[in-house]
Amino acid sequence: PNSFYRHFKDMDELAIALIDQAGRSLRKIIGEARQSQSISPNKSIIRTSTEAFIRQLNADEALLHILLREGSVGSAAFKAAVERELTFFEEELCADLIKLGNAKNKPLFAPELVAKGMTRLVFAMGTSAMDLPQEQQTNIIESTIVMLRMILIGSEQMAQNKAI
Repeated sequence: PNSFYRHFKDMDELAIALIDQAGRSLRKIIGEARQSQSISPNKSIIRTSTEAFIRQLNADEALLHILLREGSVGSAAFKAAVERELTFFEEELCADLIKLGNAKNKPLFAPELVAKGMTRLVFAMGTSAMDLPQEQQTNIIESTIVMLRMILIGSEQMAQNKAI
């Protein structure tokens, strides 16, 4: 007990540290998946990123499970920590989406909303998939990829039409 309290004032602080660690780890993995797109152009960035998310979800360390669960059922402090991590994901994804849209000459309408919608969708998908056996996750993955593409293509179309 004394060792624990030298590092954390209470269990909430420990859980928040785990949430932060899970977020950092997942952002690194997803960022690498998006960057690897230039190496593997046969797979879409959406598929590569979604599959990386699921691989991390199924990893033994289960840190992602803490991040997903505590965002909906944890204390106010846990929820705030999860929200902070989601915001980090959204900011990084928004920057990548803007770069990608400019490179393809397909700018996005409200890229910050696109990033938020995509991030929240993937995390909701993860919450649904985390307790399923891996073989049952395939349908959720495929549906999520289609929905992510719809969000992206819809934003590109809205930017082209300059419509709200």
